[in-house]
Amino acid sequence: MRRVSLDHYLISALMPDIVGHDRSAPAFITYLFMSCSASGRRPRLQVSLQSIADETGLSKSAVQDALRLLLRRRLLRQEKTSLTAIPTYEILRPWRRTKG
Repeated sequence: MRRVSLDHYLISALMPDIVGHDRSAPAFITYLFMSCSASGRRPRLQVSLQSIADETGLSKSAVQDALRLLLRRRLLRQEKTSLTAIPTYEILRPWRRTKG
């Protein structure tokens, strides 16, 4: 089992905002899954809707809605090489300020 550390901000601010204000627990679950699955300084993840649904236990349509919300809130950035390609997502953490 892999150990993951979470930013305090995820639980103290982002969870109440997404789950309470936006009324979208699936969006928080999706963001948490993607944050934990991606790694590196600029975390990126290439994953299909079906894979996210399978890993989180959410329906595919719930994942689609969650991704739309996360993209709109600028918590994710999406890149696709074609309309049918599996997208690559960059997990954004706007509460972290970068130096320089």
